[in-house]
Amino acid sequence: MIFDFRKKIFFVATLLVVGCGYYSFTGISVSDKTKTFQVNYFQNNSDLIEPGIDRDFTLALQDIILNQTNLSLVKSNGDLVYEGEIIEYRISPTTATADNRAEQNRLTIAINVRFINKFDIEAEFEKRFSFFYDYAGSAQLIGAQKTTAIKEIFDRITQDIINASLANW
Repeated sequence: MIFDFRKKIFFVATLLVVGCGYYSFTGISVSDKTKTFQVNYFQNNSDLIEPGIDRDFTLALQDIILNQTNLSLVKSNGDLVYEGEIIEYRISPTTATADNRAEQNRLTIAINVRFINKFDIEAEFEKRFSFFYDYAGSAQLIGAQKTTAIKEIFDRITQDIINASLANW
């Protein structure tokens, strides 16, 4: 009797695993033919140049794709290609005090991305992605504050790029 019960549980568990197929909690869907990707260097073409963010963004995009897919990073001839440029790096006040001082500032970064898919031309796009980080007007965007701001912005933008290019949402 116990043996039959174990067989039934094993059978049901097998059906659940097999029936679900390949499921990704991130929603990423990559063709079986797609094995590689490349991320070309994202040059900083914004009016306000922040040294190093071009390299940091390129690496952040590579890292998120490596962490969320099984694709291999290549330097050329990738099945998926990400390229583009940083088109905006801007600091602007968002709210002011009664004596016209900034109470809150906003760092905005925008990236223009061209996505090329060797196996699915319909999935290709050129699109602008941007995000912002608000901080106190009395603070300066330096050191840890700047590092945190840029990391938060890049985390959001890179995830948005992944969702647009690989997730069927």
